[in-house]
Amino acid sequence: MRLSTVILPIHRWGEGQKIWRRAEDLGFHAAYTYDHLSWQSFRDDTWFGALPTLTAAATATERIRLGTLVTSPNFRHPVTLAKELLSLDDISGGRLTVGIGAGGTGFDATVLGQEEWSAKERADRFAEFVPLLDKLLTQDATTEQGHHYAAVEARNIPGCVQRPRVPFYVAATGPRGLRVAACHAQGWVTCGDPADPDVPAERAPAVIAAQLAKLDAACEAEGRAPDSLPKVLLQGFTAERPLTSLDAFVHWAGTYRELGITDLVLHWPVPNSVFATDLTVFERIATEGLSQLG
Repeated sequence: MRLSTVILPIHRWGEGQKIWRRAEDLGFHAAYTYDHLSWQSFRDDTWFGALPTLTAAATATERIRLGTLVTSPNFRHPVTLAKELLSLDDISGGRLTVGIGAGGTGFDATVLGQEEWSAKERADRFAEFVPLLDKLLTQDATTEQGHHYAAVEARNIPGCVQRPRVPFYVAATGPRGLRVAACHAQGWVTCGDPADPDVPAERAPAVIAAQLAKLDAACEAEGRAPDSLPKVLLQGFTAERPLTSLDAFVHWAGTYRELGITDLVLHWPVPNSVFATDLTVFERIATEGLSQLG
């Protein structure tokens, strides 16, 4: 099992770089950030862009993997995104992981002046977005005409440092999204039940177990071994409270390891927010938590 963190892009870089370096010093496998233009309760507070933040983090660190968790079609286009990811993979020396989701409702869904897409349209777009991004990052030149996205002689030279391209970690729970994950992903991401974040803590593992079963079925339908796909759980969107103590974390992590989760991602503490956590406890979890699983 691997342990990573997600650092919200809420810090001016003079302070933010210290956090990204500290994440590396603590031994986290990866440090991610959210790719939103604004987000939930942080909308009226400081919020910086994901890809510039990751670029700065790449120059401030040496070993830790970096990535989005997640980017989406809400305000991204595969052609421009591919160029930025290609550049970031190069700057980081091949340490980039790209979390990708179908997007949702909320600020990012309407900020460009469009109406919110329906669940069907989000699924339709996602089913085009990921395969086109895959092609753009694995080919020197790409021409493609889809219903929602197109590329005309889009060049991406010299290609990614990581071959054949940067890994995709696909966030999906519905049947079409799981099929995209089975076909194109190098990892799968969940944060619980997107339709019901208030599932009681004692029922949360059953929700993840059901999602894992559906993922396995999607992989098998595509002729892929289910255990070939790392399975990532993002903490912070269920009623569970694993960061209250080292013992609470060990119990939580052990439960999900038994279910088949391979990677846990913890929110870096943000005081006076939904992600408020004692930093001393958090750092102890980072350095001792997994070793307590036995």
